[in-house]
Amino acid sequence: MTRNVGVIGLGAMGMGVARSLLRAGFAVHACDVRKPVLDAFAAEGGIACASPAELGGKCDVVLTVVVNAAQTEAVLFGENGAVDAMKPGSVVLACATVSPQFAADLGKRIGEKGVLLLDAPLSGGAGKANSGEMTMMTSGPADAYAACEDVLDAIAGKVYRLGDAHGAGSKVKIINQLLAGVHIAAAAEAMALGLREGVDPDALYDVITHSAGNSWMFENRVPHILSGDYTPLSAVDIFVKDLGLVLDTARTSKFPLPLSAAAHQMFMMASTAGHGGEDDSAVIKIFPGIDIPKGAKQ
Repeated sequence: MTRNVGVIGLGAMGMGVARSLLRAGFAVHACDVRKPVLDAFAAEGGIACASPAELGGKCDVVLTVVVNAAQTEAVLFGENGAVDAMKPGSVVLACATVSPQFAADLGKRIGEKGVLLLDAPLSGGAGKANSGEMTMMTSGPADAYAACEDVLDAIAGKVYRLGDAHGAGSKVKIINQLLAGVHIAAAAEAMALGLREGVDPDALYDVITHSAGNSWMFENRVPHILSGDYTPLSAVDIFVKDLGLVLDTARTSKFPLPLSAAAHQMFMMASTAGHGGEDDSAVIKIFPGIDIPKGAKQ
């Protein structure tokens, strides 16, 4: 029998997740506030749902691939939220980057409804989501894993099981985001210095990506700068949020994070300057007097 799985949120990651599930043979129900996106997915073989509640009532497994804690709260517990419509024993995979405390509290609240939760943030970007090869940082009880093993196999290349307690997955995810944000900020700073000093940017990119100073983020994001294309795959404001979560988590234990704080300020500056909705590589635009390649949105 074809299994019913739901995806709430068809953004860059959510659409890839939904398509991977379709390829694996699931009956994939989807919900998104953008009707054209939802219609496009339905044309690919998905099943459009008008609300999270409609989706939750039809599915054994529901993935919330939304932006933040507020959106997670809204689609699960808000008006027409999914949880109240879900059958006991079904499972939610909460995939947004949220604070560990929010994830822990979410597990308790969902459990009170007889529904299981996996704290299951994602990494890998739209490309890995589309190919079903994401990395997932997960935590939760054994029965939650047992209820969705086939779903995890369909969407991820690597599933890390980080403990029984909700919140453990989110702790690891925000540490990953610490590094991702700092690396993007450092890549932007390096390219800005190179541009200011008149170094050929294409040559600089080639040298760095074959040298010890390279990082995955440098290699992946700097081409956006070189092409002047700041169409968002992951936006500046995502790192305003995620590095904010990093700093909030450390603040509770009075733990210093000087590099994270500096990177957060860089993304805040870019957002305040009007670039919050652009690709996160647009953090380079905070640097004065540099010659951004032709075609860039300034």
